[in-house]
Amino acid sequence: MNVITDHLGEFGDGLLLTVELTLLALAGALATGIAVAAMRVSPVRVLRAAGMAYVEVLQNIPLLVWLVIAVFGLPEIGVIAGLFTTSVIVIALYQGAYTAEAIRSGINAVPAGQGEAARALGLTFVQSLRLVVLPQALRTVVQPLGNIAIMTLMNTALAAAVGVVELTAAANRVNLAEAQPIWIFVTAGLAYMALSAVFGLVTGGLERKLAILR
Repeated sequence: MNVITDHLGEFGDGLLLTVELTLLALAGALATGIAVAAMRVSPVRVLRAAGMAYVEVLQNIPLLVWLVIAVFGLPEIGVIAGLFTTSVIVIALYQGAYTAEAIRSGINAVPAGQGEAARALGLTFVQSLRLVVLPQALRTVVQPLGNIAIMTLMNTALAAAVGVVELTAAANRVNLAEAQPIWIFVTAGLAYMALSAVFGLVTGGLERKLAILR
């Protein structure tokens, strides 16, 4: 256990960076998911096709490939950003594809009469989606969005492969110095488990609260 206590600073820094990376990526994924889901249910065929193409392309290429392309490929065309910023954007866009599908399922669960009534009152498609449909849709997909949040947390570990010193990278660095992989990576795993439990508790609380308000 001394190996853990001797390197608490490294573990703490990695954990904080993991939390920051996760929260920023989640915010970006939610914004992206709402926009893409709106495109998927849009009456405009071109927007529907673009939304579907986005989801298919992002979901069918591994996140690690996107990270490598962004980190090493973008500078070749003059787009330069820090490793952390690039990782946040890539993970947000990637998770946004899954978020979009979850939100779209929520939109489809809202009775069609809700949208028809909104349009009968003179609301545009965007207004009816924003004011009537989306608030109801988001309530129905709290649990799926919680699962995506946990998935995002786990996917932040891939940022270690492109040089971001989050929790997994910090654990690997400590292991290179101490050569005690069992203690080190079990500790890292328990930290991920604790963060996942927090996300689960928050999701459960939101789900119960919104179910009461519905």
